[in-house]
Amino acid sequence: MSAARVPAPVLDVDALIDDRATGIIVCCGAGGVGKTTTSAALALRAAERGRTVVVLTIDPARRLAQSMGIAELDNTPRPVEGVDPAAGGRLDAMMLDMKRTFDEVVESQASPEKARQILDNPFYQVLSSSFAGTQEYMAMEKLGQIHAAAQADGTYDLIVVDTPPSRSALDFLDAPERLSRFLDGRFIRLMLAPARGPARLMTAGLGIVTSALTRILGAQVLRDLQTFVAAIDTVFGGFRQRAQRTYALLQDEQTAFLVVAAPEPDALREAAYFVERLGEDRMPLAGLVVNRASVAPAGDLSADEAAGAAERLQRGGGGVDDHAPTAGLLRLHADQVRLVERETRLRDGFAAAHPQVATTVVAALAGDVHDLVGLRRVGDLLAG
Repeated sequence: MSAARVPAPVLDVDALIDDRATGIIVCCGAGGVGKTTTSAALALRAAERGRTVVVLTIDPARRLAQSMGIAELDNTPRPVEGVDPAAGGRLDAMMLDMKRTFDEVVESQASPEKARQILDNPFYQVLSSSFAGTQEYMAMEKLGQIHAAAQADGTYDLIVVDTPPSRSALDFLDAPERLSRFLDGRFIRLMLAPARGPARLMTAGLGIVTSALTRILGAQVLRDLQTFVAAIDTVFGGFRQRAQRTYALLQDEQTAFLVVAAPEPDALREAAYFVERLGEDRMPLAGLVVNRASVAPAGDLSADEAAGAAERLQRGGGGVDDHAPTAGLLRLHADQVRLVERETRLRDGFAAAHPQVATTVVAALAGDVHDLVGLRRVGDLLAG
């Protein structure tokens, strides 16, 4: 990703969060690039500029709760204390409880008896807690719930979403379709056949397959699976419809996607892939946040000049110990300048490939963010 200097348009973060037409901000990107901190800092800054905000995180490390001074986050929005009240805003925070969200959906869509049958089924317990894509699917489900409630009672005028730390950032968009394919698949339809039609309509081929599955899985396991599939089939239509509505919500102009990346080749390559995918799916991209960027050292000394000066010092007269500290500092200066130049080339390469993507660069802090003061500092850096 090397290219001639192509300045990217500047992302105006304050204009984004001040725009009352922006109702949802989705922070997405590869794992480990600082999405959680970025989400929390954006939410805090928006609240302190007058918005009523809820931030939803799917971060298992619980760093968001720690930085906001909340003992523990769960599926219920909790107020964040210490937000500057001058602008009249408010901030709540919550953490996705994947299984509890799935349980709530089942309980809302089925009769109490049918819901209990599903919740107690061992296959449902696996699906709701460890099936690939369930966390991402439930993140979209929870986003839809929060948005519907906010529309009904005006609780929030901005929802900030920290997407799951998936292997691929695209999992957040693909999960609903993947789960739908699983529950609509040929094997699942086979399991439903006995429940959907009279026994006399079952073909000999189906009977042979069922007998084979019984030998492989055992009669009880097969009965549990068939019971689960028959029960979940009665409620999954509602799952799919809501997932489609949330997907449409993500495409709406009130939503803004921020792609978060570190100034590293792999992270920016993933960011480029996500930018292209968002364009293909007609989802509104607000811009790119390049997080934890290295800071250029003070002074105009180039890397080569600093390295050359260090070399001359070591070759010069006097005791070696007299010049070692200065030579070491000069080498550190040279290394830092080269690192900043490398990151700048990477950003320029991204800008050359995606000249329409507005960008803001957030300098790396000396330590971890663990309180509101640190989040405010990140918010200042996001806003330039």
